[in-house]
Amino acid sequence: MAWTWKRNCKTVTLRKSGEPGADEMGLPPGGFAMLPWLLMGMGAFSNLVQGKTPNPWIGGLGLFAFNSLYIHVVFRAFAKEWRQARSTRVALVLMGLLTCGLAIGYGDSWLWFFPLLGLAVGSVVRGKLLGRLAVGLSVLAGTIGWFHEGWTAVNIAYGTFLSTAVTAAILSLSDAVRELRAAREELARRAVEKERLRFSRDLHDLLGHTLSVIVVKSEAARRLAHRDLTAALVQVTDIESVGRQALTEIREAVTGYREGSLATELDGARSVLSAAGVEPAVRRSGTPLAPQTEALLGWVVREAVTNVVRHSGAARCDITVDGTPERVRLTVTDDGTGASSTHQEPVAGTGLKGLKERLAAAGGSLEAGPGSRGGFTVSAELPVDPEELRDPLRDPGESQLVGHRG
Repeated sequence: MAWTWKRNCKTVTLRKSGEPGADEMGLPPGGFAMLPWLLMGMGAFSNLVQGKTPNPWIGGLGLFAFNSLYIHVVFRAFAKEWRQARSTRVALVLMGLLTCGLAIGYGDSWLWFFPLLGLAVGSVVRGKLLGRLAVGLSVLAGTIGWFHEGWTAVNIAYGTFLSTAVTAAILSLSDAVRELRAAREELARRAVEKERLRFSRDLHDLLGHTLSVIVVKSEAARRLAHRDLTAALVQVTDIESVGRQALTEIREAVTGYREGSLATELDGARSVLSAAGVEPAVRRSGTPLAPQTEALLGWVVREAVTNVVRHSGAARCDITVDGTPERVRLTVTDDGTGASSTHQEPVAGTGLKGLKERLAAAGGSLEAGPGSRGGFTVSAELPVDPEELRDPLRDPGESQLVGHRG
């Protein structure tokens, strides 16, 4: 099963763990890939059958024990926890002792168990120890083979070294490829989760604010319809404008290109507060802000004003933007009863909590809670210099917002 997520004309495809992709060349290696090499022991088996081996019962038991240990080791070599288990290492040592015993006792075709031992060692051992073991096994195979075969033992020694080194190299490369593929899948999965989080935040902030404005202005139009039709039509016109703007913003949020404007949000805040019967007081000072800073502060204004209209029951709301050459601070304060300050959001990562994570990811901060003189206060701070702004869409760290209003 695969999942595909598209954004900005790019496609990311995710697969379940262990599911092969189109770019994988065949199945990952396993113990069955190592079994055909047991044919190297056919010479010893042939000698047993033809009666050329002294003490055939000992030779037969040795051949059976070696093959059993070999199969046990290579099938455990492809899982890291099994490969590093003590039982696997013990089986490898027993293989080495059995190989030496059979090679010393019989020589001839039994010497080719050394390359098979090298295959088992190369499939299990990693790191610096591997090189020493490869050289040691080769010298041991050559030394034992010299007493039986003379200079022919060079082939045994070379085959032992080659089987050990090449097996380890191939399997190490295969492990690295699997780890890289797993890392790539994990990065893609995190990118999708990050994009889903961004979209859920934008959708919450957009729809929550827009629907609140529509409700407030609809109530105002209903109240005014009987005594001032012209004023009621103005509210209806505003509802139409807000709806059209919301459609545009949702399209931009879906495509990931939405840019906010602090000035636009402040104007909108004045309008919606006035329509809700809350006296707005907006003050702005300081240096011009970067687009990234304005966009984030615009989100704070939108969320805070939406909460004032929904929950506060306030008669007045003060919005202040103060800036220094290094930092800018936004404060939204209302004089409501404060009874709604314990309102909790049902979904983590939305509303003020989501904004706090966004500002923290951008190098800023956000605090919200009951004001010293009653009501509720939301305070946000960000760096003015856009170079100091980190990516506000990156994975945010864990944060908690105590006593916030949703």
